[in-house]
Amino acid sequence: MEATMTREEMERAFYGRDRSYDGLFFVAVSTTGIFCRPSCPARKPKPENVTYFPSVREALSSGFRPCLRCRPMAADGRAPEWVDSLLGDVDASPDVRWTDALLRRRGLEPATVRRAFLDRYGMTFHAYARARRLGKALEAIRTGADLDDVILGHGFESHSGFREAFGRVFGGPPGKSRSAGCIRLAWLESPLGPMVAGANDEGACLLEFTDRRMLEAQFDALRRRFACAVLPGENAHLERLRGELAAYFAGDLRRFTVPMVYPGSPFQRRVWEALAEIPYGETRTYGQLAEAVGSRGASRAVGRANGLNRLAILLPCHRVVGADGALTGYGGGLWRKRRLLELERASITRWP
Repeated sequence: MEATMTREEMERAFYGRDRSYDGLFFVAVSTTGIFCRPSCPARKPKPENVTYFPSVREALSSGFRPCLRCRPMAADGRAPEWVDSLLGDVDASPDVRWTDALLRRRGLEPATVRRAFLDRYGMTFHAYARARRLGKALEAIRTGADLDDVILGHGFESHSGFREAFGRVFGGPPGKSRSAGCIRLAWLESPLGPMVAGANDEGACLLEFTDRRMLEAQFDALRRRFACAVLPGENAHLERLRGELAAYFAGDLRRFTVPMVYPGSPFQRRVWEALAEIPYGETRTYGQLAEAVGSRGASRAVGRANGLNRLAILLPCHRVVGADGALTGYGGGLWRKRRLLELERASITRWP
């Protein structure tokens, strides 16, 4: 964080309740043990009692809990408006080549933009714009567009430059990509913080909280596992997932129907399929799950397979607990595991 925002800049934003910094950093108060968004309306503490964190994960890991007033983990704790504005402009104008100078003309500091996109989306803004531009180019190629029109219409200056960029992402020349597939990535809001979802033409293949460690490694694993590019975008499965996830968090949906794709070893697939069979609002121990997949005594192996699950909530590994019922081992954080189980149990009490 120090490389992109100084403490003085964060202090100005925090004590000035500047909403444009919401989502870029979080403010923890040692005297209360809570952390907030920069725009929190609560009374401001003394500067010596304040610590600044680049993400929710770091604040939680340091022992702070979310503020009940500004609700930094709630869905309304969105990124600044300028982030959504940039995303919209990228989609609306695929031929624009984004530069730091162009960002500055919009009144945005490139370093701040870089940090915001890295924290929220796991990639820089420039990487996002390039990936989105290539993704749109692939769509055009797949619908039969002329290659010259694709190159000129998506901001590439030459055939060679386009071919090089396309080959790095898709692993082959554009001329062979009429039937090429890719995984589309979309970022979703949830009451437990932002999530990233991925889907190919067959179904959803990724759903994770964006502050999970090694998220970029997940993207790399998807590229290898599916042998295709991973790019920002939308498709019908993501649209369906967005609606079902909203219904789930509202307590109105108990079983997801969006198609899912989760390649893995035979053992991993047995574990993941057994996860899907754990009833809504109930839990199973690692030992019980091991028995369910025909591997009694393989609790640790089951735990490892759980950790490799790429479809959080959809394949409900949050419903697996320790032998004594304790909450253990959840990549999104134990506090989220607890909240998910509480949500399901509360839903059952009002909707038997």
